[in-house]
Amino acid sequence: MSQVRIARRYAKALIGIAQDKKELVRVGEDFQLIHNLTKESRDFQLFLKSPVIRKEKKISIFEEMFGKRVHAVSLLFLGFLVEKGREAILPAIITQFFLVMDENLGIVSIDVCAAVDLSEHQQGEIETRFEKITRKKIRATYSIDKQLLGGFVVKVGDTMFDGSVKHQLRLLRERFAEGVGSN
Repeated sequence: MSQVRIARRYAKALIGIAQDKKELVRVGEDFQLIHNLTKESRDFQLFLKSPVIRKEKKISIFEEMFGKRVHAVSLLFLGFLVEKGREAILPAIITQFFLVMDENLGIVSIDVCAAVDLSEHQQGEIETRFEKITRKKIRATYSIDKQLLGGFVVKVGDTMFDGSVKHQLRLLRERFAEGVGSN
């Protein structure tokens, strides 16, 4: 079974438990904190993956690090992962946790890469357009890529919408080539 499928199962289980305890928002905040730590600390990443550190020691370290900072549900889940030997996939579980939460709330994330910084009005128009396309609420992240020349590229899941000048020029070049070749 793939790591993503395993991570998704654990994420769904955590969401179910958090919903039963009516602590989903708090657990989400806890896992955002842990997610930030995994991104920022190479030592924490190595700790999660280390086969040398005993289970009891890892649980103890989790309790020291997060005992007073996270909800009991979150801490128990971390201990459960260690007991099952799945702590190394914690970053993947957190990613799936937020994806499943967004699915449940009807939110889709889009990544918008533009040639220049987009105004708030332009961002709003892009988000409105993709809300109509996806029929869901949009959570957008924006970045700049100077190689685009102009326009923007939007990634929604596995689908890419390319409205860049670079892409339009390539399409125009292909049409010209087809027109020249057909004479």
